[in-house]
Amino acid sequence: QVQLVESGGGLVQAGGSLRLSCAASGRTFTNYRMGWFRQAPGKERESVAAVDWSGGRTYCTDSVTGRFTFSRDFAKNTMYLQMNSLKPEDTAVYYCAADYKLKAVCTGDYDYWGQGTQVTVSS
Repeated sequence: QVQLVESGGGLVQAGGSLRLSCAASGRTFTNYRMGWFRQAPGKERESVAAVDWSGGRTYCTDSVTGRFTFSRDFAKNTMYLQMNSLKPEDTAVYYCAADYKLKAVCTGDYDYWGQGTQVTVSS
């Protein structure tokens, strides 16, 4: 199995920035399908950003395009979500996910999930 651990969440004022980290163990990132997801109270989980096996980056939610950046550090087996210009609407628990499936990345059917990290944006 693959273990995923998120970190970097916290409380930030609107307009501020945070960088989330997701440390993976067990497999290399080379052939991973990887993504960031978020879920606000009472809301459905939504895909935020993801990459496929080729390394192609996709921003899955229109509201984050231009503000959030997905990146990977293969040496550290870690992926990141840099979040800038944060808005109260970004408040949610953020999850990272990964697996080895050759399929669309902006979906909720990943095999391995972290436990989540809380991001709260105050107005």
